[in-house]
Amino acid sequence: MKYVTLILSFALLSCKSIHPIHQQTIENAITKNALQLLEDKRFHSVSIAVLKDGESTIQHFGELTIGKGNKPNDSTLYELASVTKTFTGYIAAKAVLDKKLNLEDDIRIYLDEPYPNLEYKGEPIRIKHLITHTSGFPNFPIKSENKKAFFEGLKLINIETKPGEVYFYSNTAPELTAYILEKVYQKSFEELVIEFILKPNNMIQTKFTLNENDRTKLVKGYNDKNELMPNFNRTLWGGISGLHSTSTDLVKYMKLQLDPSNLIVSESHKKLYKEGSDFWEGYHWYIIENDHQLMYRHHGGIYGMQNWFVIYPKQNMGISILTNTSFNETGEILEKVVNNLYDDIMKTKK
Repeated sequence: MKYVTLILSFALLSCKSIHPIHQQTIENAITKNALQLLEDKRFHSVSIAVLKDGESTIQHFGELTIGKGNKPNDSTLYELASVTKTFTGYIAAKAVLDKKLNLEDDIRIYLDEPYPNLEYKGEPIRIKHLITHTSGFPNFPIKSENKKAFFEGLKLINIETKPGEVYFYSNTAPELTAYILEKVYQKSFEELVIEFILKPNNMIQTKFTLNENDRTKLVKGYNDKNELMPNFNRTLWGGISGLHSTSTDLVKYMKLQLDPSNLIVSESHKKLYKEGSDFWEGYHWYIIENDHQLMYRHHGGIYGMQNWFVIYPKQNMGISILTNTSFNETGEILEKVVNNLYDDIMKTKK
């Protein structure tokens, strides 16, 4: 109990908010949920960021390297894994608004070869199917060692369901989306992310390509056997994974996603495919809306690292949680932490 009290006291001393009661509430909620998570010895560190009503709170716990006591900080770089797809979705939404793409377009009009296999009984795969996981594409590309091989793999795909009717999570589709975005803008996907998202939002620590200094800040994660895992090696465009970021930059990304005046954000949050009674797919956002809540969220999981990124527009709030651990149940566990953290913050505010 003394240890918890010391942490809480330090959190209160570091408070810089002009709303100290609200800040204390959030800091206490973060500390409580982070310490509960770290009671599970499969987890070694966690970084949590909350943006509420324009005020950010970021806290770090645990150790990045087992036995070294090296706590994460605001400059620690994590791999975002599939949360990268929300960046792909944002640029796709911009392309639609810029009239570079139409959601109803047959994807083959952007490809250099006919690909007669990329249809089902005459029904083509459309852009909207790529960004909602309803294309019928396999989860992972059949070939992914390089971009040329990727297109060879596309020729081997057999579409077995009518596009737009069946949800099946696909890492193949967002990579093809990234390629199509390159083609319509005549710039690399990395350049598009920098130009349309990173620079305008001053996300200077978020990047695909790391320099030597960046690599000293990049997390090396573990599996549930405490074995160090390799970092992801990007061989394709980066539509599915490959971005690295920090908690501080993810707060900036939250501010972008919570901006009601941003037409690209509004487009990217549109419900394009209904999967359940209160569950939709947007532009690579999972949208949950019911009588009590509206949220846009995405999970990211890669070797030795997982994260959840969630936006609550009605509460003007965002939550990011990052950890240097990855095993089968990690995503489910982190999801519960995010839900409990949200409940703790909103309960107290009521």
